Amino acid sequence: MRDEGAAFLLALQFLTRLPVASGRLYSEARMAASVRYYPLVGVLVGCVSAGALLAATAALPGVVGVLLAVAAGLLVTGAFHEDGLADTFDGIGGGHTRAQALKIMRDSRLGTYGTAAMAVALALKVAALAALPAALGAAALVAGHGLSRLSSVAALATSGYVRGEGAGKPVSRGASAASLAVALATGAVILAGWSFAAPPIALAWGCAGLALGHGAMRAFYEPKLGGYTGDTLGAVQQASEIGFYLGLAAWL
Repeated sequence: MRDEGAAFLLALQFLTRLPVASGRLYSEARMAASVRYYPLVGVLVGCVSAGALLAATAALPGVVGVLLAVAAGLLVTGAFHEDGLADTFDGIGGGHTRAQALKIMRDSRLGTYGTAAMAVALALKVAALAALPAALGAAALVAGHGLSRLSSVAALATSGYVRGEGAGKPVSRGASAASLAVALATGAVILAGWSFAAPPIALAWGCAGLALGHGAMRAFYEPKLGGYTGDTLGAVQQASEIGFYLGLAAWL
């Protein structure tokens, strides 16, 4: 039980900027196991964003509330996944070879491709969420953040790590059967909870959009890289989250 608690805290520390004292809890085995809690951490981030949305829309125009909700998510995560999206686009867009792409992705400077990708990603999030009623938008934030991190787990479980070291190294061995079971169980709970927020058909549209985002992002980087990095896992999360919101907007 202590190992599971430590793995959750390590996942929380890795994916967010919340103060977590996990120095004595770290081990390679626990860090590898932390991947099973990525969807749960996503739910927590989504709850923060959803709370900000509902609080803001009680007194402010809808689009302002959405902007504040997205900002709350960025604050909690330190724009961790958005940074991965930007680095992925910089690397794939600017690197003619696999080696060049990986080198560019490691550069801390933000390039033209990455800047454009991040701007479009944030704009799509705000536009899609602003098209939804506040209650549905809040539910979408919780489900979207959780399921999109499950999407990242699926990417690392079905591909190989292409660096010798880096942000993705702790989970470079992929996800164990136990970790996949826990992550999928969390996803199932999210899906079951949706029935209290909106019709199942809305969820079907959202999940279709999420799957398209997942597939499109992997089709973008995998031919050149031949696998994943920590940055591309962030890119998959972002594309999946945006796809979920766009699917809901299309259904509405």
